[in-house]
Amino acid sequence: MIHKVENILREMGDQSPLNEVTPVSGGDISRSFKAKTANGVYFIKINDEAAKDFFQKEAEGLNLLRQAGALPVPQVYHVSSPSADDGYIVMEWVKGEPAPDTESRLGHGLALLHQHTHTHYGLAENNYIGKLPQPNGWEKSWIRFLREQRLGFQAKLADKRGRLPIGRKTRLEKLLDRLDQWVPDYHQPVLLHGDLWSGNWLAGPGGEPYLIDPAVFYGEREFELAFTELFGGFSPRFYAAYRDVQPLSDDYEEVRPLYQLYYLLVHLNLFGESYGPSVDRILRYYVG
Repeated sequence: MIHKVENILREMGDQSPLNEVTPVSGGDISRSFKAKTANGVYFIKINDEAAKDFFQKEAEGLNLLRQAGALPVPQVYHVSSPSADDGYIVMEWVKGEPAPDTESRLGHGLALLHQHTHTHYGLAENNYIGKLPQPNGWEKSWIRFLREQRLGFQAKLADKRGRLPIGRKTRLEKLLDRLDQWVPDYHQPVLLHGDLWSGNWLAGPGGEPYLIDPAVFYGEREFELAFTELFGGFSPRFYAAYRDVQPLSDDYEEVRPLYQLYYLLVHLNLFGESYGPSVDRILRYYVG
């Protein structure tokens, strides 16, 4: 592995001696390393089984978040080409300790990110949610986008993988047919991180919150907030700071489980039936 990291850094342009390579724990998709040379300290992710453009899409997502300027993200130094045998990405090494106001700054920054608007939902290109494909064709209607490119796409994938028993499939089809009963079509597309759980942000120098591992697209902002509540890990300070900038709608409590359903379907497809009961619970809540 040291030889592979050396080759990656040389291809990037750092020809200085490699002083340190340390495995980094934390992700379940790629092997991660901290690499230190005379010229710098880097964070490197390597995956020879991911899609050829997997890390390119990650880099594009990070760059889009950086351009928004609401929250910092690690600088991307180098990404493997689609023709490479081993996919990899080299980024700035970010390390710090949370400060008392770190989560407040995260909530405030996320609310500012959600002020970056677009005329349509989606993104110019498809990307990934975890290691699953995430389609992003532009769509004027949030309800159609949610039905076809989020819930519907994951439902088809789950069906192919044998994870939609007949009762679950029937309820899901009913839900998709009746989305407009519960989902407001505000037409307020804003930039979303797209995969914001507690493992996809970190504290940098001075306690500054950094966003990592995005699955960006333009969507409804409460879709993002709903996911932050699905598995916990965000403090009341985070939500209070967010609401100070962007109050939640009157519809949020009713639509929150439906938005969370997308991420539960993703987890069902990634990790299996352990997420099935949670999917069923939400389906029964809406369609009986």
